Amino acid sequence: MATLKFPHVNTFYDSRGKLRHVFRRKGHKRITLKGRPGDQDFMQHYHALLESTGTALSEIGASRAQTGTVDHTVIAFLKHEDFTRGFSKATQDTWRPILSRFREFTTPSGRRYGQNQMRTITRQAVTAFLDGRSASAKKNTLKPIRGLIKFAISKGLLSADPTGGLKLKSAAKTLGHMTWLEPQIAAYRQHHALGTMARLAIELLLNIAARRHDAHLIGVQHARDGKLSWRPHKTERSTGKTLTIKILPELQAALDAIPKAARADGVLTFLTNGYGRPFASAAVFGNRFARWCHDAGLEPVECADGRTRNYRAHGLRKAALRILAHRGATASEMQAISGHSSLKQLQEYLNEVEQEQLAEAALAKLAT
Repeated sequence: MATLKFPHVNTFYDSRGKLRHVFRRKGHKRITLKGRPGDQDFMQHYHALLESTGTALSEIGASRAQTGTVDHTVIAFLKHEDFTRGFSKATQDTWRPILSRFREFTTPSGRRYGQNQMRTITRQAVTAFLDGRSASAKKNTLKPIRGLIKFAISKGLLSADPTGGLKLKSAAKTLGHMTWLEPQIAAYRQHHALGTMARLAIELLLNIAARRHDAHLIGVQHARDGKLSWRPHKTERSTGKTLTIKILPELQAALDAIPKAARADGVLTFLTNGYGRPFASAAVFGNRFARWCHDAGLEPVECADGRTRNYRAHGLRKAALRILAHRGATASEMQAISGHSSLKQLQEYLNEVEQEQLAEAALAKLAT
């Protein structure tokens, strides 16, 4: 694998021996980049800095890229409306670093993929790029590569999809984010009193079973007549449905307890950072929520699939749906809260709760 080099990035070891990557551009403040070169956090931060200082990532190397090469095709794809308008910002931020790594990947002879003609890309070249990754990582990495290939075919740079018929080994099913149960919810509430952003966060997440991306953006502009109405970010490009959910007493109490000084003038979002401003992104909010969980004493847990997980915001979405299932909500009723376009995933919650209830009923018969 070639060493990734990025324009305007200075890499060095500081006085403590720690490797640092600093974004430097004339006329702009120096900023230390997050993560390691090539990983998702790094590329998202780097791309944001390029955008804010006047250069998009898709323009890097454009003047040197020869027509028809992988470099040229990737640059064209990232600038095309099929990419900029066809995918959500979250998907774009995920795909950019993967396509960048694909350009920089080298053959055994030391030649970068980016230098090759797009029409010469083979299935073997794609599988070589995927090698060494887990089954789930391979699946997620292949998606942007296939998006690039589809674009290349539409522009006549490639005659056929070399990945057609390529089957990846299915990833072992995991439990995903850990579902919060009543003891963890109670412990969190006990530590974070009403009047804190930490408490408001859990009440908001439980009330509307929202994803963290929606939760950190919801505010007074979405509240009307005792209800919250918003369009979930994840489905705005598919179903486009708007969800309207009643504000429960627990959430209303948490909202009423927040002092006005906790929000800067003109801020509409319910959840704000220590400066009274909206969280910069869903990831920033997620990191803050992780800190609140740690402060509440919620320690990592080894799950049934052998993985160790921490309590996170998405686990509360699962907890809210689990509570609804326990209280007899149907899959359609749960769908009206969660915004899922398919009933398949919600059925998993119903099956889990039904199994628990049937097991309890069976054991009760032993006690008679």
